[in-house]
Amino acid sequence: MRNAVQNQAEQDDDLRSVCVIGGTRYFGRHLVTLLRDAGVRVTLVNRGSTEPPPGVDHVRADRSDGTALAEALGDRTFDAVVDQVLYTPAQAAVARRVFAGRTGRYVMTSTMEVYDPATSPLLRGTPGRPVAEEAVDPTGWAVDPGLPWHDPAAIVRHFGEATAYAEGKRQAEAVLAADPPFSWASVRSAHVLGGGARDFTGRLAHYTGLIAAGRPVAVHERPQPTSFVRHEEIAAALVRVAASPAVGAVNACSARPLDAIELCELIADRLGTTARYRRAEGADHSPFSFDRWYPMDDRRAVSLGLAFSPTAHWLPGAVDEAVEATRADEAVGAAGAAGAAGADGKAA
Repeated sequence: MRNAVQNQAEQDDDLRSVCVIGGTRYFGRHLVTLLRDAGVRVTLVNRGSTEPPPGVDHVRADRSDGTALAEALGDRTFDAVVDQVLYTPAQAAVARRVFAGRTGRYVMTSTMEVYDPATSPLLRGTPGRPVAEEAVDPTGWAVDPGLPWHDPAAIVRHFGEATAYAEGKRQAEAVLAADPPFSWASVRSAHVLGGGARDFTGRLAHYTGLIAAGRPVAVHERPQPTSFVRHEEIAAALVRVAASPAVGAVNACSARPLDAIELCELIADRLGTTARYRRAEGADHSPFSFDRWYPMDDRRAVSLGLAFSPTAHWLPGAVDEAVEATRADEAVGAAGAAGAAGADGKAA
């Protein structure tokens, strides 16, 4: 039986040729295979450290080097570009130069962290009111090209890690929005969950591991809610937005936000156990535990026909995948330890 993700992706038959920058890990890889399986000619651009799925054109280039990127692309043109690894205004400036005249449509994968009030004095959330796209307007956001955007470590020293990430995304959006040479959109993704071993972040596994072992999860005294999205559904949303005429920012999230305790209770229920907690101190807190409000408003996404299942519907399956991946890792580790012990015995 076909699922809603496949149906949504394959409705977008106006896309014949798409360039994906990045797209070899997690939901980016699913994005590539969705496009390929829908009959789209996909060109994947990366530095060559990871091979793309079969049936995908591969261009090896550093996306931050405009000259090298243009040379590697040659005379290729595309119906759309989906940029999975656009982190700085310097990279956005390269994208504008290289893809002007090569595509009429550019979609950037952004993040809900652009709304984090801890990363800019210009932002603040109103408890009880989800944050709409207008809270961060890229057409009016200041860009500072004089900062050392080419040096990630220097940018982190300048801003701090969280602000460096959020501000890089905000300023990248601003560069694309300024008299763009193509139609552009920014899909601001909620926290992505699901996929088991494909989820390289380990954030859901952090919860399932602690709760399954009966160990306490560190949360704020009054954790604030945040937004989530299923890994397959964010990939399908990127495809849909790439094929649409929508311009500007689009929030991509499941409808109901959860705070860290609500998330733990759903996980514990799936595991058939009870979650335990301890009060977080300073930076010692679990991922998705926040002391500030900025869950996202999904009304624009709904108006564009994007489909996101309620978190409670897909989270149990994501928990199962995380547990299975952890068991597989433990089995590999045990096999490796046994092999090492055997080799030591032979050597002795």
